[in-house]
Amino acid sequence: MANYKVVEIFSSINGEGTRAGQLAVFIRMQGCNLNCAYCDTKWANEADARFRWTSTEEIVELLRTMEIKNVTITGGEPLLQENVLELLETLAQEKTLRVEIETNGSVDLTPFTEIPNGPSFTMDYKLPGSGMEAQMRTKNFALLGADDTVKFVVKDYTDLCRARDVIREYDLTEKCHVYLSPVYGQIELEDIVNFMKDNRMNDVNMQLQMHKIIWDSEMRGV
Repeated sequence: MANYKVVEIFSSINGEGTRAGQLAVFIRMQGCNLNCAYCDTKWANEADARFRWTSTEEIVELLRTMEIKNVTITGGEPLLQENVLELLETLAQEKTLRVEIETNGSVDLTPFTEIPNGPSFTMDYKLPGSGMEAQMRTKNFALLGADDTVKFVVKDYTDLCRARDVIREYDLTEKCHVYLSPVYGQIELEDIVNFMKDNRMNDVNMQLQMHKIIWDSEMRGV
């Protein structure tokens, strides 16, 4: 079976998204093709970041032992892992699991949407404040469905305006879940709420990163 560069595997609660507050197992892969200005996992993204080669079989056995239904595969950018399709196809056969992929919006989702009982996607759209908007693959929007999510991490008013425009241009609230998530400590939460009211952003969810409220914002493995 294939092996993957795994930085950490841990159980916690989902800090954000449609299952926020629910138990989940997080599998964090090493490496990313982007370099967002506000990234909070740079320590896992570098080519020399510590990792452990972990096989598909090891991951499946560990998940069976942990007995937690929600599984989030994250990074970095997990879809850059060689042979990750094998892992997702294998996990899809575990009928008790609900697998979610956190992806940065730059990777073609097509091969991964064809998996029977495949994962749901939480796909970022990188806004101007990230410095990475040019890398976004907007064709992915057409591949998303009712179980999927687009997340906009907002840093300032410019980011809010751009998020609003992208949501409207691609009619995202009719396709999938849509979330606005603040860059921790860089934008007033009240400003986000007021912007949503002023722009009648129906069916858009503002979310806080729950894990950063419960634990120290720099803590790993939570």
